[in-house]
Amino acid sequence: MRLRTSLAAVGVAAALVLTGCAGGSGNDDGSAGAALTIAKPDGAITTESHNPYLGDSSASKYGYAKVIFEPLALVNPTGDLGTTPWLAESVEWNDDYTELTVVPRADVTWSDGEDFTADDIVFTFNMYIDGTLNDTSALNLESATSDGDAVILKFAESKYTAQARVLHTPIVPEHIWENIDDPNTDPLTDEGAAVGTGPYVLDSWTTESVNLTANPDYWGGELQVPELHYVSYGDNAALTTALVSEEADWAQAFIPQIQDSFLAADDANQFLASPTAGAGTLFMNLQTKPFNDPALRQAIAWTVDRQAYVDVAREGASTPIWSVTGLGDLLADEIDAEYEGAVYSVDTDKAKQILTEAGYTWKDEKLIDPDGEAVSFSISVPAGWSDWNTEQALIAEELGEGLGIDVKVDQPDWGGWDAARQEGTFDMIIHWLEDTGNAYGLYTSTMDPKWIVDGKAQFNFGRYDNPAVTEALNTYANTSSDEERAAAVAVMEKAFATDVPAIPLGSHPLLGEFNTRNYVGWPSEEDQYASADPTQPAVVQILTKLKPAE
Repeated sequence: MRLRTSLAAVGVAAALVLTGCAGGSGNDDGSAGAALTIAKPDGAITTESHNPYLGDSSASKYGYAKVIFEPLALVNPTGDLGTTPWLAESVEWNDDYTELTVVPRADVTWSDGEDFTADDIVFTFNMYIDGTLNDTSALNLESATSDGDAVILKFAESKYTAQARVLHTPIVPEHIWENIDDPNTDPLTDEGAAVGTGPYVLDSWTTESVNLTANPDYWGGELQVPELHYVSYGDNAALTTALVSEEADWAQAFIPQIQDSFLAADDANQFLASPTAGAGTLFMNLQTKPFNDPALRQAIAWTVDRQAYVDVAREGASTPIWSVTGLGDLLADEIDAEYEGAVYSVDTDKAKQILTEAGYTWKDEKLIDPDGEAVSFSISVPAGWSDWNTEQALIAEELGEGLGIDVKVDQPDWGGWDAARQEGTFDMIIHWLEDTGNAYGLYTSTMDPKWIVDGKAQFNFGRYDNPAVTEALNTYANTSSDEERAAAVAVMEKAFATDVPAIPLGSHPLLGEFNTRNYVGWPSEEDQYASADPTQPAVVQILTKLKPAE
């Protein structure tokens, strides 16, 4: 589907220019105009780098790049999955998504006072074309040119499934970046180098805190929040303490027992889990016993309790996925008519029937495969991933009691787990999906052989390979016909429901903890105009909507 751009979405950005309110006082005494402290649980901020293109820069890791450097548009990964033009007045794709027409927003200036123009957009994307900047997002641009008031971006292949990657590219000023020798390594720490169009400008940087102040000439109008302080704590426990003690105001983290540890401490404390098209998913190694048998995979799909995953492991911060297609509620409009209402449930009788018909038996209440061997495997998640560690225990219990399978819980360090998932030496793991905002994300993540390179997997960890599905994936991603795309997704759904290459458990949400002591206007369950995750591109949208609490 085309990422939706509603009139209301377009109006959000336009309204910012027309209705900017007076800024706050900058006091930290709980009055209007208080600073916001944005926190992460990732340890000390050790190396200064403000480069928005480097994934390991402090600006990227802690999120403040998003309020300095802005994208052309904001793609909402939750709610209506809509697109809000941002630095662009409008964005429009051609029918096959190989060409994007961008009309830049007028009367925008860089934070150093220089005018923002179409040339800055062309320059930004040309850095990928001429190899000055590594194309880590696989944009595969062919040309970036200006045409009157518009910029035309042409791509080597369809970007239907990667619209957000294109639209979220940080736009940088040509007059600064044309003098940078290597934008792949430059930390952007020289005086006056961290210049953007965003609502905030860099004020100071230390290993304890990064401070930003409101951009007085921001195109979106005056801001109610005068300062942002970015800090990082050693772990989730320390972060939770900071949130409860009012040291920190806004965070993105999974907090165990969040009701008791955070929400109950103050009525102003809020938590929003925003479902996305991605999902926490069971991946099985389809190349070896016992998961090379689709009957066993089907039986497991009828035994695992997705609601328990949501209620117990995720403590409510998710929504269950029961459709046999693997698609969650946000993508219900892509479920083929053949599978509307076709859902799993916890039905061990049905699971046992499937196994019996496939030649399985039981001895001393243990499941025995058709070769006469007891069925046993391990489920692996890194130690310390508390939500998925809990789910490991739940699955071991469900499959042990329900089907007589001996499931061993494995909690290695990250390195061992990462090597096993890439090399295919695991039995079962819990992992996330590539979130493309449409059905393609699930099916490419679980069934697409393109992810296996030099024997190592970046997704499709089970190494599923079905030529008909591969063709359907390519059609879905590249066709300009909605009818062909619907036919392709029907092929993928049928294969997923029949072969069960993976088992989605529940939506993989974006999380946000914040308080309403000083500001209101945050995203909510009723108004998911963005997620409440301050590390996402839409942080700029949230900051322009916040108003002082009365």
